[in-house]
Amino acid sequence: MRLRIVTPREIRLDTGVRRIVAEAPDGAFGMWPNHIDFVSQLAAGLVFYEDAEGRERYAGVTQGTLVKRGEDVLVSTREAVLGEDPATVRDRVEEAFRRLEETERAERAALARLELELMRQFRELDISA
Repeated sequence: MRLRIVTPREIRLDTGVRRIVAEAPDGAFGMWPNHIDFVSQLAAGLVFYEDAEGRERYAGVTQGTLVKRGEDVLVSTREAVLGEDPATVRDRVEEAFRRLEETERAERAALARLELELMRQFRELDISA
């Protein structure tokens, strides 16, 4: 199988694999090369894969979608962290979550300020003429 993990910014992984174990919101599932084609939502957490040389590897993902079609498996996620040690990968994913939450909080605050300024400017318009 060929596993590709992509984020909005880059292709994080593109490699041959022997098997994959991932976690959906309703539980974990595994895939071997002859697994049927399907689509699944992924829960935030670890995706385990065994590379072509038989080494265990991990990808931490912040939710996403997995699509298997033929020999190709595509994981699309907002953030992905790769590594060999599951504990280290999990820690790095948690840090990525914190950064994303901080960014989203700042974006929401900026949007609220823009909306307030727009409302203020509409009130200042003289539309009675």
